[in-house]
Amino acid sequence: MSRIGRMPIAVPAGVTVDIAENNKVTVKGPKGELERVLPESMDIKKDGDEIIVTRPNDLKKNKALHGLTRTLINNMVVGVTDGYEKKLEVNGVGYRAQKQGKKLVLSLGYSHPVEMEDPEGIETVLEGQNLIIVKGIDKEKVGQYAAEIRSKRAPEPYKGKGIKYDYEVIRRKVGKTGK
Repeated sequence: MSRIGRMPIAVPAGVTVDIAENNKVTVKGPKGELERVLPESMDIKKDGDEIIVTRPNDLKKNKALHGLTRTLINNMVVGVTDGYEKKLEVNGVGYRAQKQGKKLVLSLGYSHPVEMEDPEGIETVLEGQNLIIVKGIDKEKVGQYAAEIRSKRAPEPYKGKGIKYDYEVIRRKVGKTGK
């Protein structure tokens, strides 16, 4: 049995969860509303203030989807109550970030500034000139947008210049030595 899949999902006060046909789950909470169509083979039931996900049989595919389905619903519940955020650090001489309305403007040593428009439901906040915080209620979108920002100039191993996650550790290399 999937250890994650069989855990019930506690629904906090102020959050409503609707399960429509074809396993379309809609979660409404204080921070917003999320909806997602989950695998039809999974059986999603609301039991008081808990949601329980069960699988019909022990086929390999259903075992794999069991924990995934439970985690996706849990991420939606956490998103509408607390929200998600990722922090990115911009390191390097002359590297900086600025906000212009809903645009994030990055100076990353290229001949031009890199402009990125905040996607719908995602907000970027700057702390100083080198800390970018990506916030939103959808865990997948927050992670994807943070990864897109990081990909504009991934950190390099010699000087550590670039955009990295706040928890990321850059494995440094020794540069070449001249004779």
